[in-house]
Amino acid sequence: MSDTRTGFVLGYHGCSDEVAEEIFGGTPMVPSDKDYDWLGHGAYFWEGDPQRAFEWAKAREAQGKIRKAAVVGAVIDLGNCLDLTKRSDCELLADAYTSLAAAFNAAKTLLPENRDPRTVRPGDKLLRYLDCAVLQHLHKNIEDEAREQIEKGLTPDVPPFDTVRGLFPEGENLYPGGGFYSLTHTQIAVRNDTSIIGYFRPR
Repeated sequence: MSDTRTGFVLGYHGCSDEVAEEIFGGTPMVPSDKDYDWLGHGAYFWEGDPQRAFEWAKAREAQGKIRKAAVVGAVIDLGNCLDLTKRSDCELLADAYTSLAAAFNAAKTLLPENRDPRTVRPGDKLLRYLDCAVLQHLHKNIEDEAREQIEKGLTPDVPPFDTVRGLFPEGENLYPGGGFYSLTHTQIAVRNDTSIIGYFRPR
């Protein structure tokens, strides 16, 4: 786990200008709870990349889903972070998949799958139904176990995660034969809203 990570990170949330003004006015962010959220449920931020946050919001504006694009900046304390750029945390997630797959198999039910939307280029699997299910399963297991230990007067072996962090290669190759992609980014999903130290208006 990443509870040894120190300092803060800057995150950027793309949204409508109405939502941005509500957040700056003191209204808490509403966490996403979609079944295809890439890092499970939480309040989503692009780490260190206000341009990507704005591009995402502008795409929604172009689709008519919001009136005007805006970006909210946030200072985030990762706290107890499930950091999927770390081997140990990836192993924890792999174990959660094994547990979830066993439960679905026992119920004779098919696991959800990551899928491509019909409206975008294939291959990036933007609808992460499987990943979301595995992450939510991991969080539930940890939260249930922590609750049981607290009820017994014990300190949880693994406390519930405050945040989740993941690196996502996405998009086209930057150049032929290369291993870098045009839309690669780091996302943060904040599960504990006290991890958001404060908001700011990006320049």
